[in-house]
Amino acid sequence: MRYRSRVTAPAAALLGTATALTAGSPARAAGTGRRTGEPAPETLGDPVFPTLGNGGYRVSSYHLDLAYDPTTKRVECAATLKIRTTCALTRFSLDALGLDIHTVSVSGATAVWEQQQEKLRITPAGPLAADAAVTVRIDYAADPRGTLSHTAWVPTPDGFAICPQPNSAHTVFPCNDHPSDKADFSFRITVPSGLRAVANGLLTGTESLSGGRTAYSYHSVSPLATELVQITVGDYVVKDRQGPSGLPLRDVVPSARAAALEPALALTPGQVSWLEQRLGSFPFETYGLLPCNSDDPNAFDFTGLETQTLTLYKPNFLLQEEKKIGSHMMHELVHSWFGNLVSPATWADLWLNEGHADFYGLLYRYERGWADSLGLTTMEARMKDTYARGDQWRHDSGPVAAPNATNLFDSQRYLGGVLVLYAFRQLVGEDLFHSVERAFLDRFRGSSATTEDYIAVASDVCGQDLSGFLRDWLYGTKTPRMPGHPDWTVTPVTSSLVAPHSRRGGHVHDNSATL
Repeated sequence: MRYRSRVTAPAAALLGTATALTAGSPARAAGTGRRTGEPAPETLGDPVFPTLGNGGYRVSSYHLDLAYDPTTKRVECAATLKIRTTCALTRFSLDALGLDIHTVSVSGATAVWEQQQEKLRITPAGPLAADAAVTVRIDYAADPRGTLSHTAWVPTPDGFAICPQPNSAHTVFPCNDHPSDKADFSFRITVPSGLRAVANGLLTGTESLSGGRTAYSYHSVSPLATELVQITVGDYVVKDRQGPSGLPLRDVVPSARAAALEPALALTPGQVSWLEQRLGSFPFETYGLLPCNSDDPNAFDFTGLETQTLTLYKPNFLLQEEKKIGSHMMHELVHSWFGNLVSPATWADLWLNEGHADFYGLLYRYERGWADSLGLTTMEARMKDTYARGDQWRHDSGPVAAPNATNLFDSQRYLGGVLVLYAFRQLVGEDLFHSVERAFLDRFRGSSATTEDYIAVASDVCGQDLSGFLRDWLYGTKTPRMPGHPDWTVTPVTSSLVAPHSRRGGHVHDNSATL
C-alpha cells in the first residue's frame, strides 16, 4: 500500500541534478573507430509512468554501500550494479533524481555521464556488446532532507527510512526503477555508535570500525523490485521471535517505544499462520514490522508500506487496539505474496497488489466480527455497497485495470479490485478460486506478472475461457452483473465528481477508509 504523491518534475533545479560531465575524456568515450550498437531506450513504456525505467539491459544485482553522518544529515553512497545487456549499446541510462553524483565507472573504466531530468546517462569508454555482463559503479551523496518534488526519503529525528513506491527508489540510489526488472540486493550501511542500520533480508555481518562506527551488512535471499527496498537508520532495537514453521520474525522498533508497541508486534505470528493456510508457505526468509520513528504527517502520510521482509508503519497507528489495526496489518502482510513475491509487470497492474491485499484483509476482519469503516460485518454486505458505487467509480477513476498517475492509488484499485475478485469467486466457486490464486503465485514466483497473466491462469485452472468475463470486470466502463446476486443494482452516475476514497489529494489513500 502506498499513498504518497509521486509527481515527476524536471531535475535541473533540484539537488545535484544539473547536467554534468566527469573528468573522463569525452574523446576516449566516443572512440576513434567505428562504433557498434546504439543508445539504449530511456523508457520501458509503462502506461502509468511512461518515462520510468530503461531499456537495453537487465539488472542482475545491486550492492548499496551507505555511510550516514548524523551531524550533516547526509549520506555518502556507492552503488554497484551488475547488468547484462540485451543488445549492443553505445550508451545507457539509469533513473536518478536528487543525487549528487561524484564518479561513474563501467567495468572499472571511467565513464562519461550526464544528468538530464530524471535520467543518469552513461557513456562507457567503449561500446558494450550484446549479452555482455557489465559492472557499473556510481559514487554519490544524498540528503534525506532534500526538497524534491517526489522522494523516497523519510527523515526522522534520529536518521531516516525510505518509502520508494511507486517511482521514487531512484531518489535514493541510481537504478532501473521499474518493478519488471527485479534483482538481487545486498547492503552495507555504516552508522555511528548509538544508531542501528537495517535493510531488507538477513543480517550477514557486523563490523566495528574506527571512530566509534559500525557497518551492518544485509542480503536479500529473494530478488527485489526497486520499489520494495528498505533502508533505515535510527535508535532502534531489533526484536526477534519465531513464526509458523520456524520462520524467523524480526521487528525493528524505536527503542523508546519498544514496550508500547509489543502488543501489535505479537500479532504477526498468528496472522502469518492464517494467511499461509490460504496462500501457501510464507515466501521469504524473514518478516517483521518497522514502525519508523516519525509521526510527522508531512513526512509520513500513509499507514503502511510493504517494503519486502520489513513492512514500514507509522508508529502511532500500531498503538491502537487489535480490531483497529488487525485487518490493516493483514493487508500489508498479503503483499508478501501479491506485490512482493509476484510484482506488477506495469503500474497499470496495481490492482493485483491492492485488490488482493484488501480482499484478504477484509476476510480476516469479518471472520473476527469486527465492523468495517461503514459499520458492515460481512463480505457480502460490503461488496453489495461497493457494487452500487461501481459505475460512479468507473466514471471518476476509470476501469479497475486502467489507472493513470493521478488516480493510481484511489479506491478503484483497492475495493474495485476486491469486487473483481469477489465476482470471480462467485462465478467459479471457492475451491477453484483458491486454486487459481495459488497457481498464479507459483507460476510467477520471484518475477512480475500482468493482468493478462492472471486472466490466462484463471482460464487454464478453471478449464474454460474466462477472458471475456474478467476483462469486462477489469476494463469495462460499466459494472457487469454480479454472479449469484441478480438483485444487486448499481447507483446511476452523477454529473459531479464523487471521490471514491476518503482523501482525494496527492494520491493519498488512507486505508482506514477502505478496511
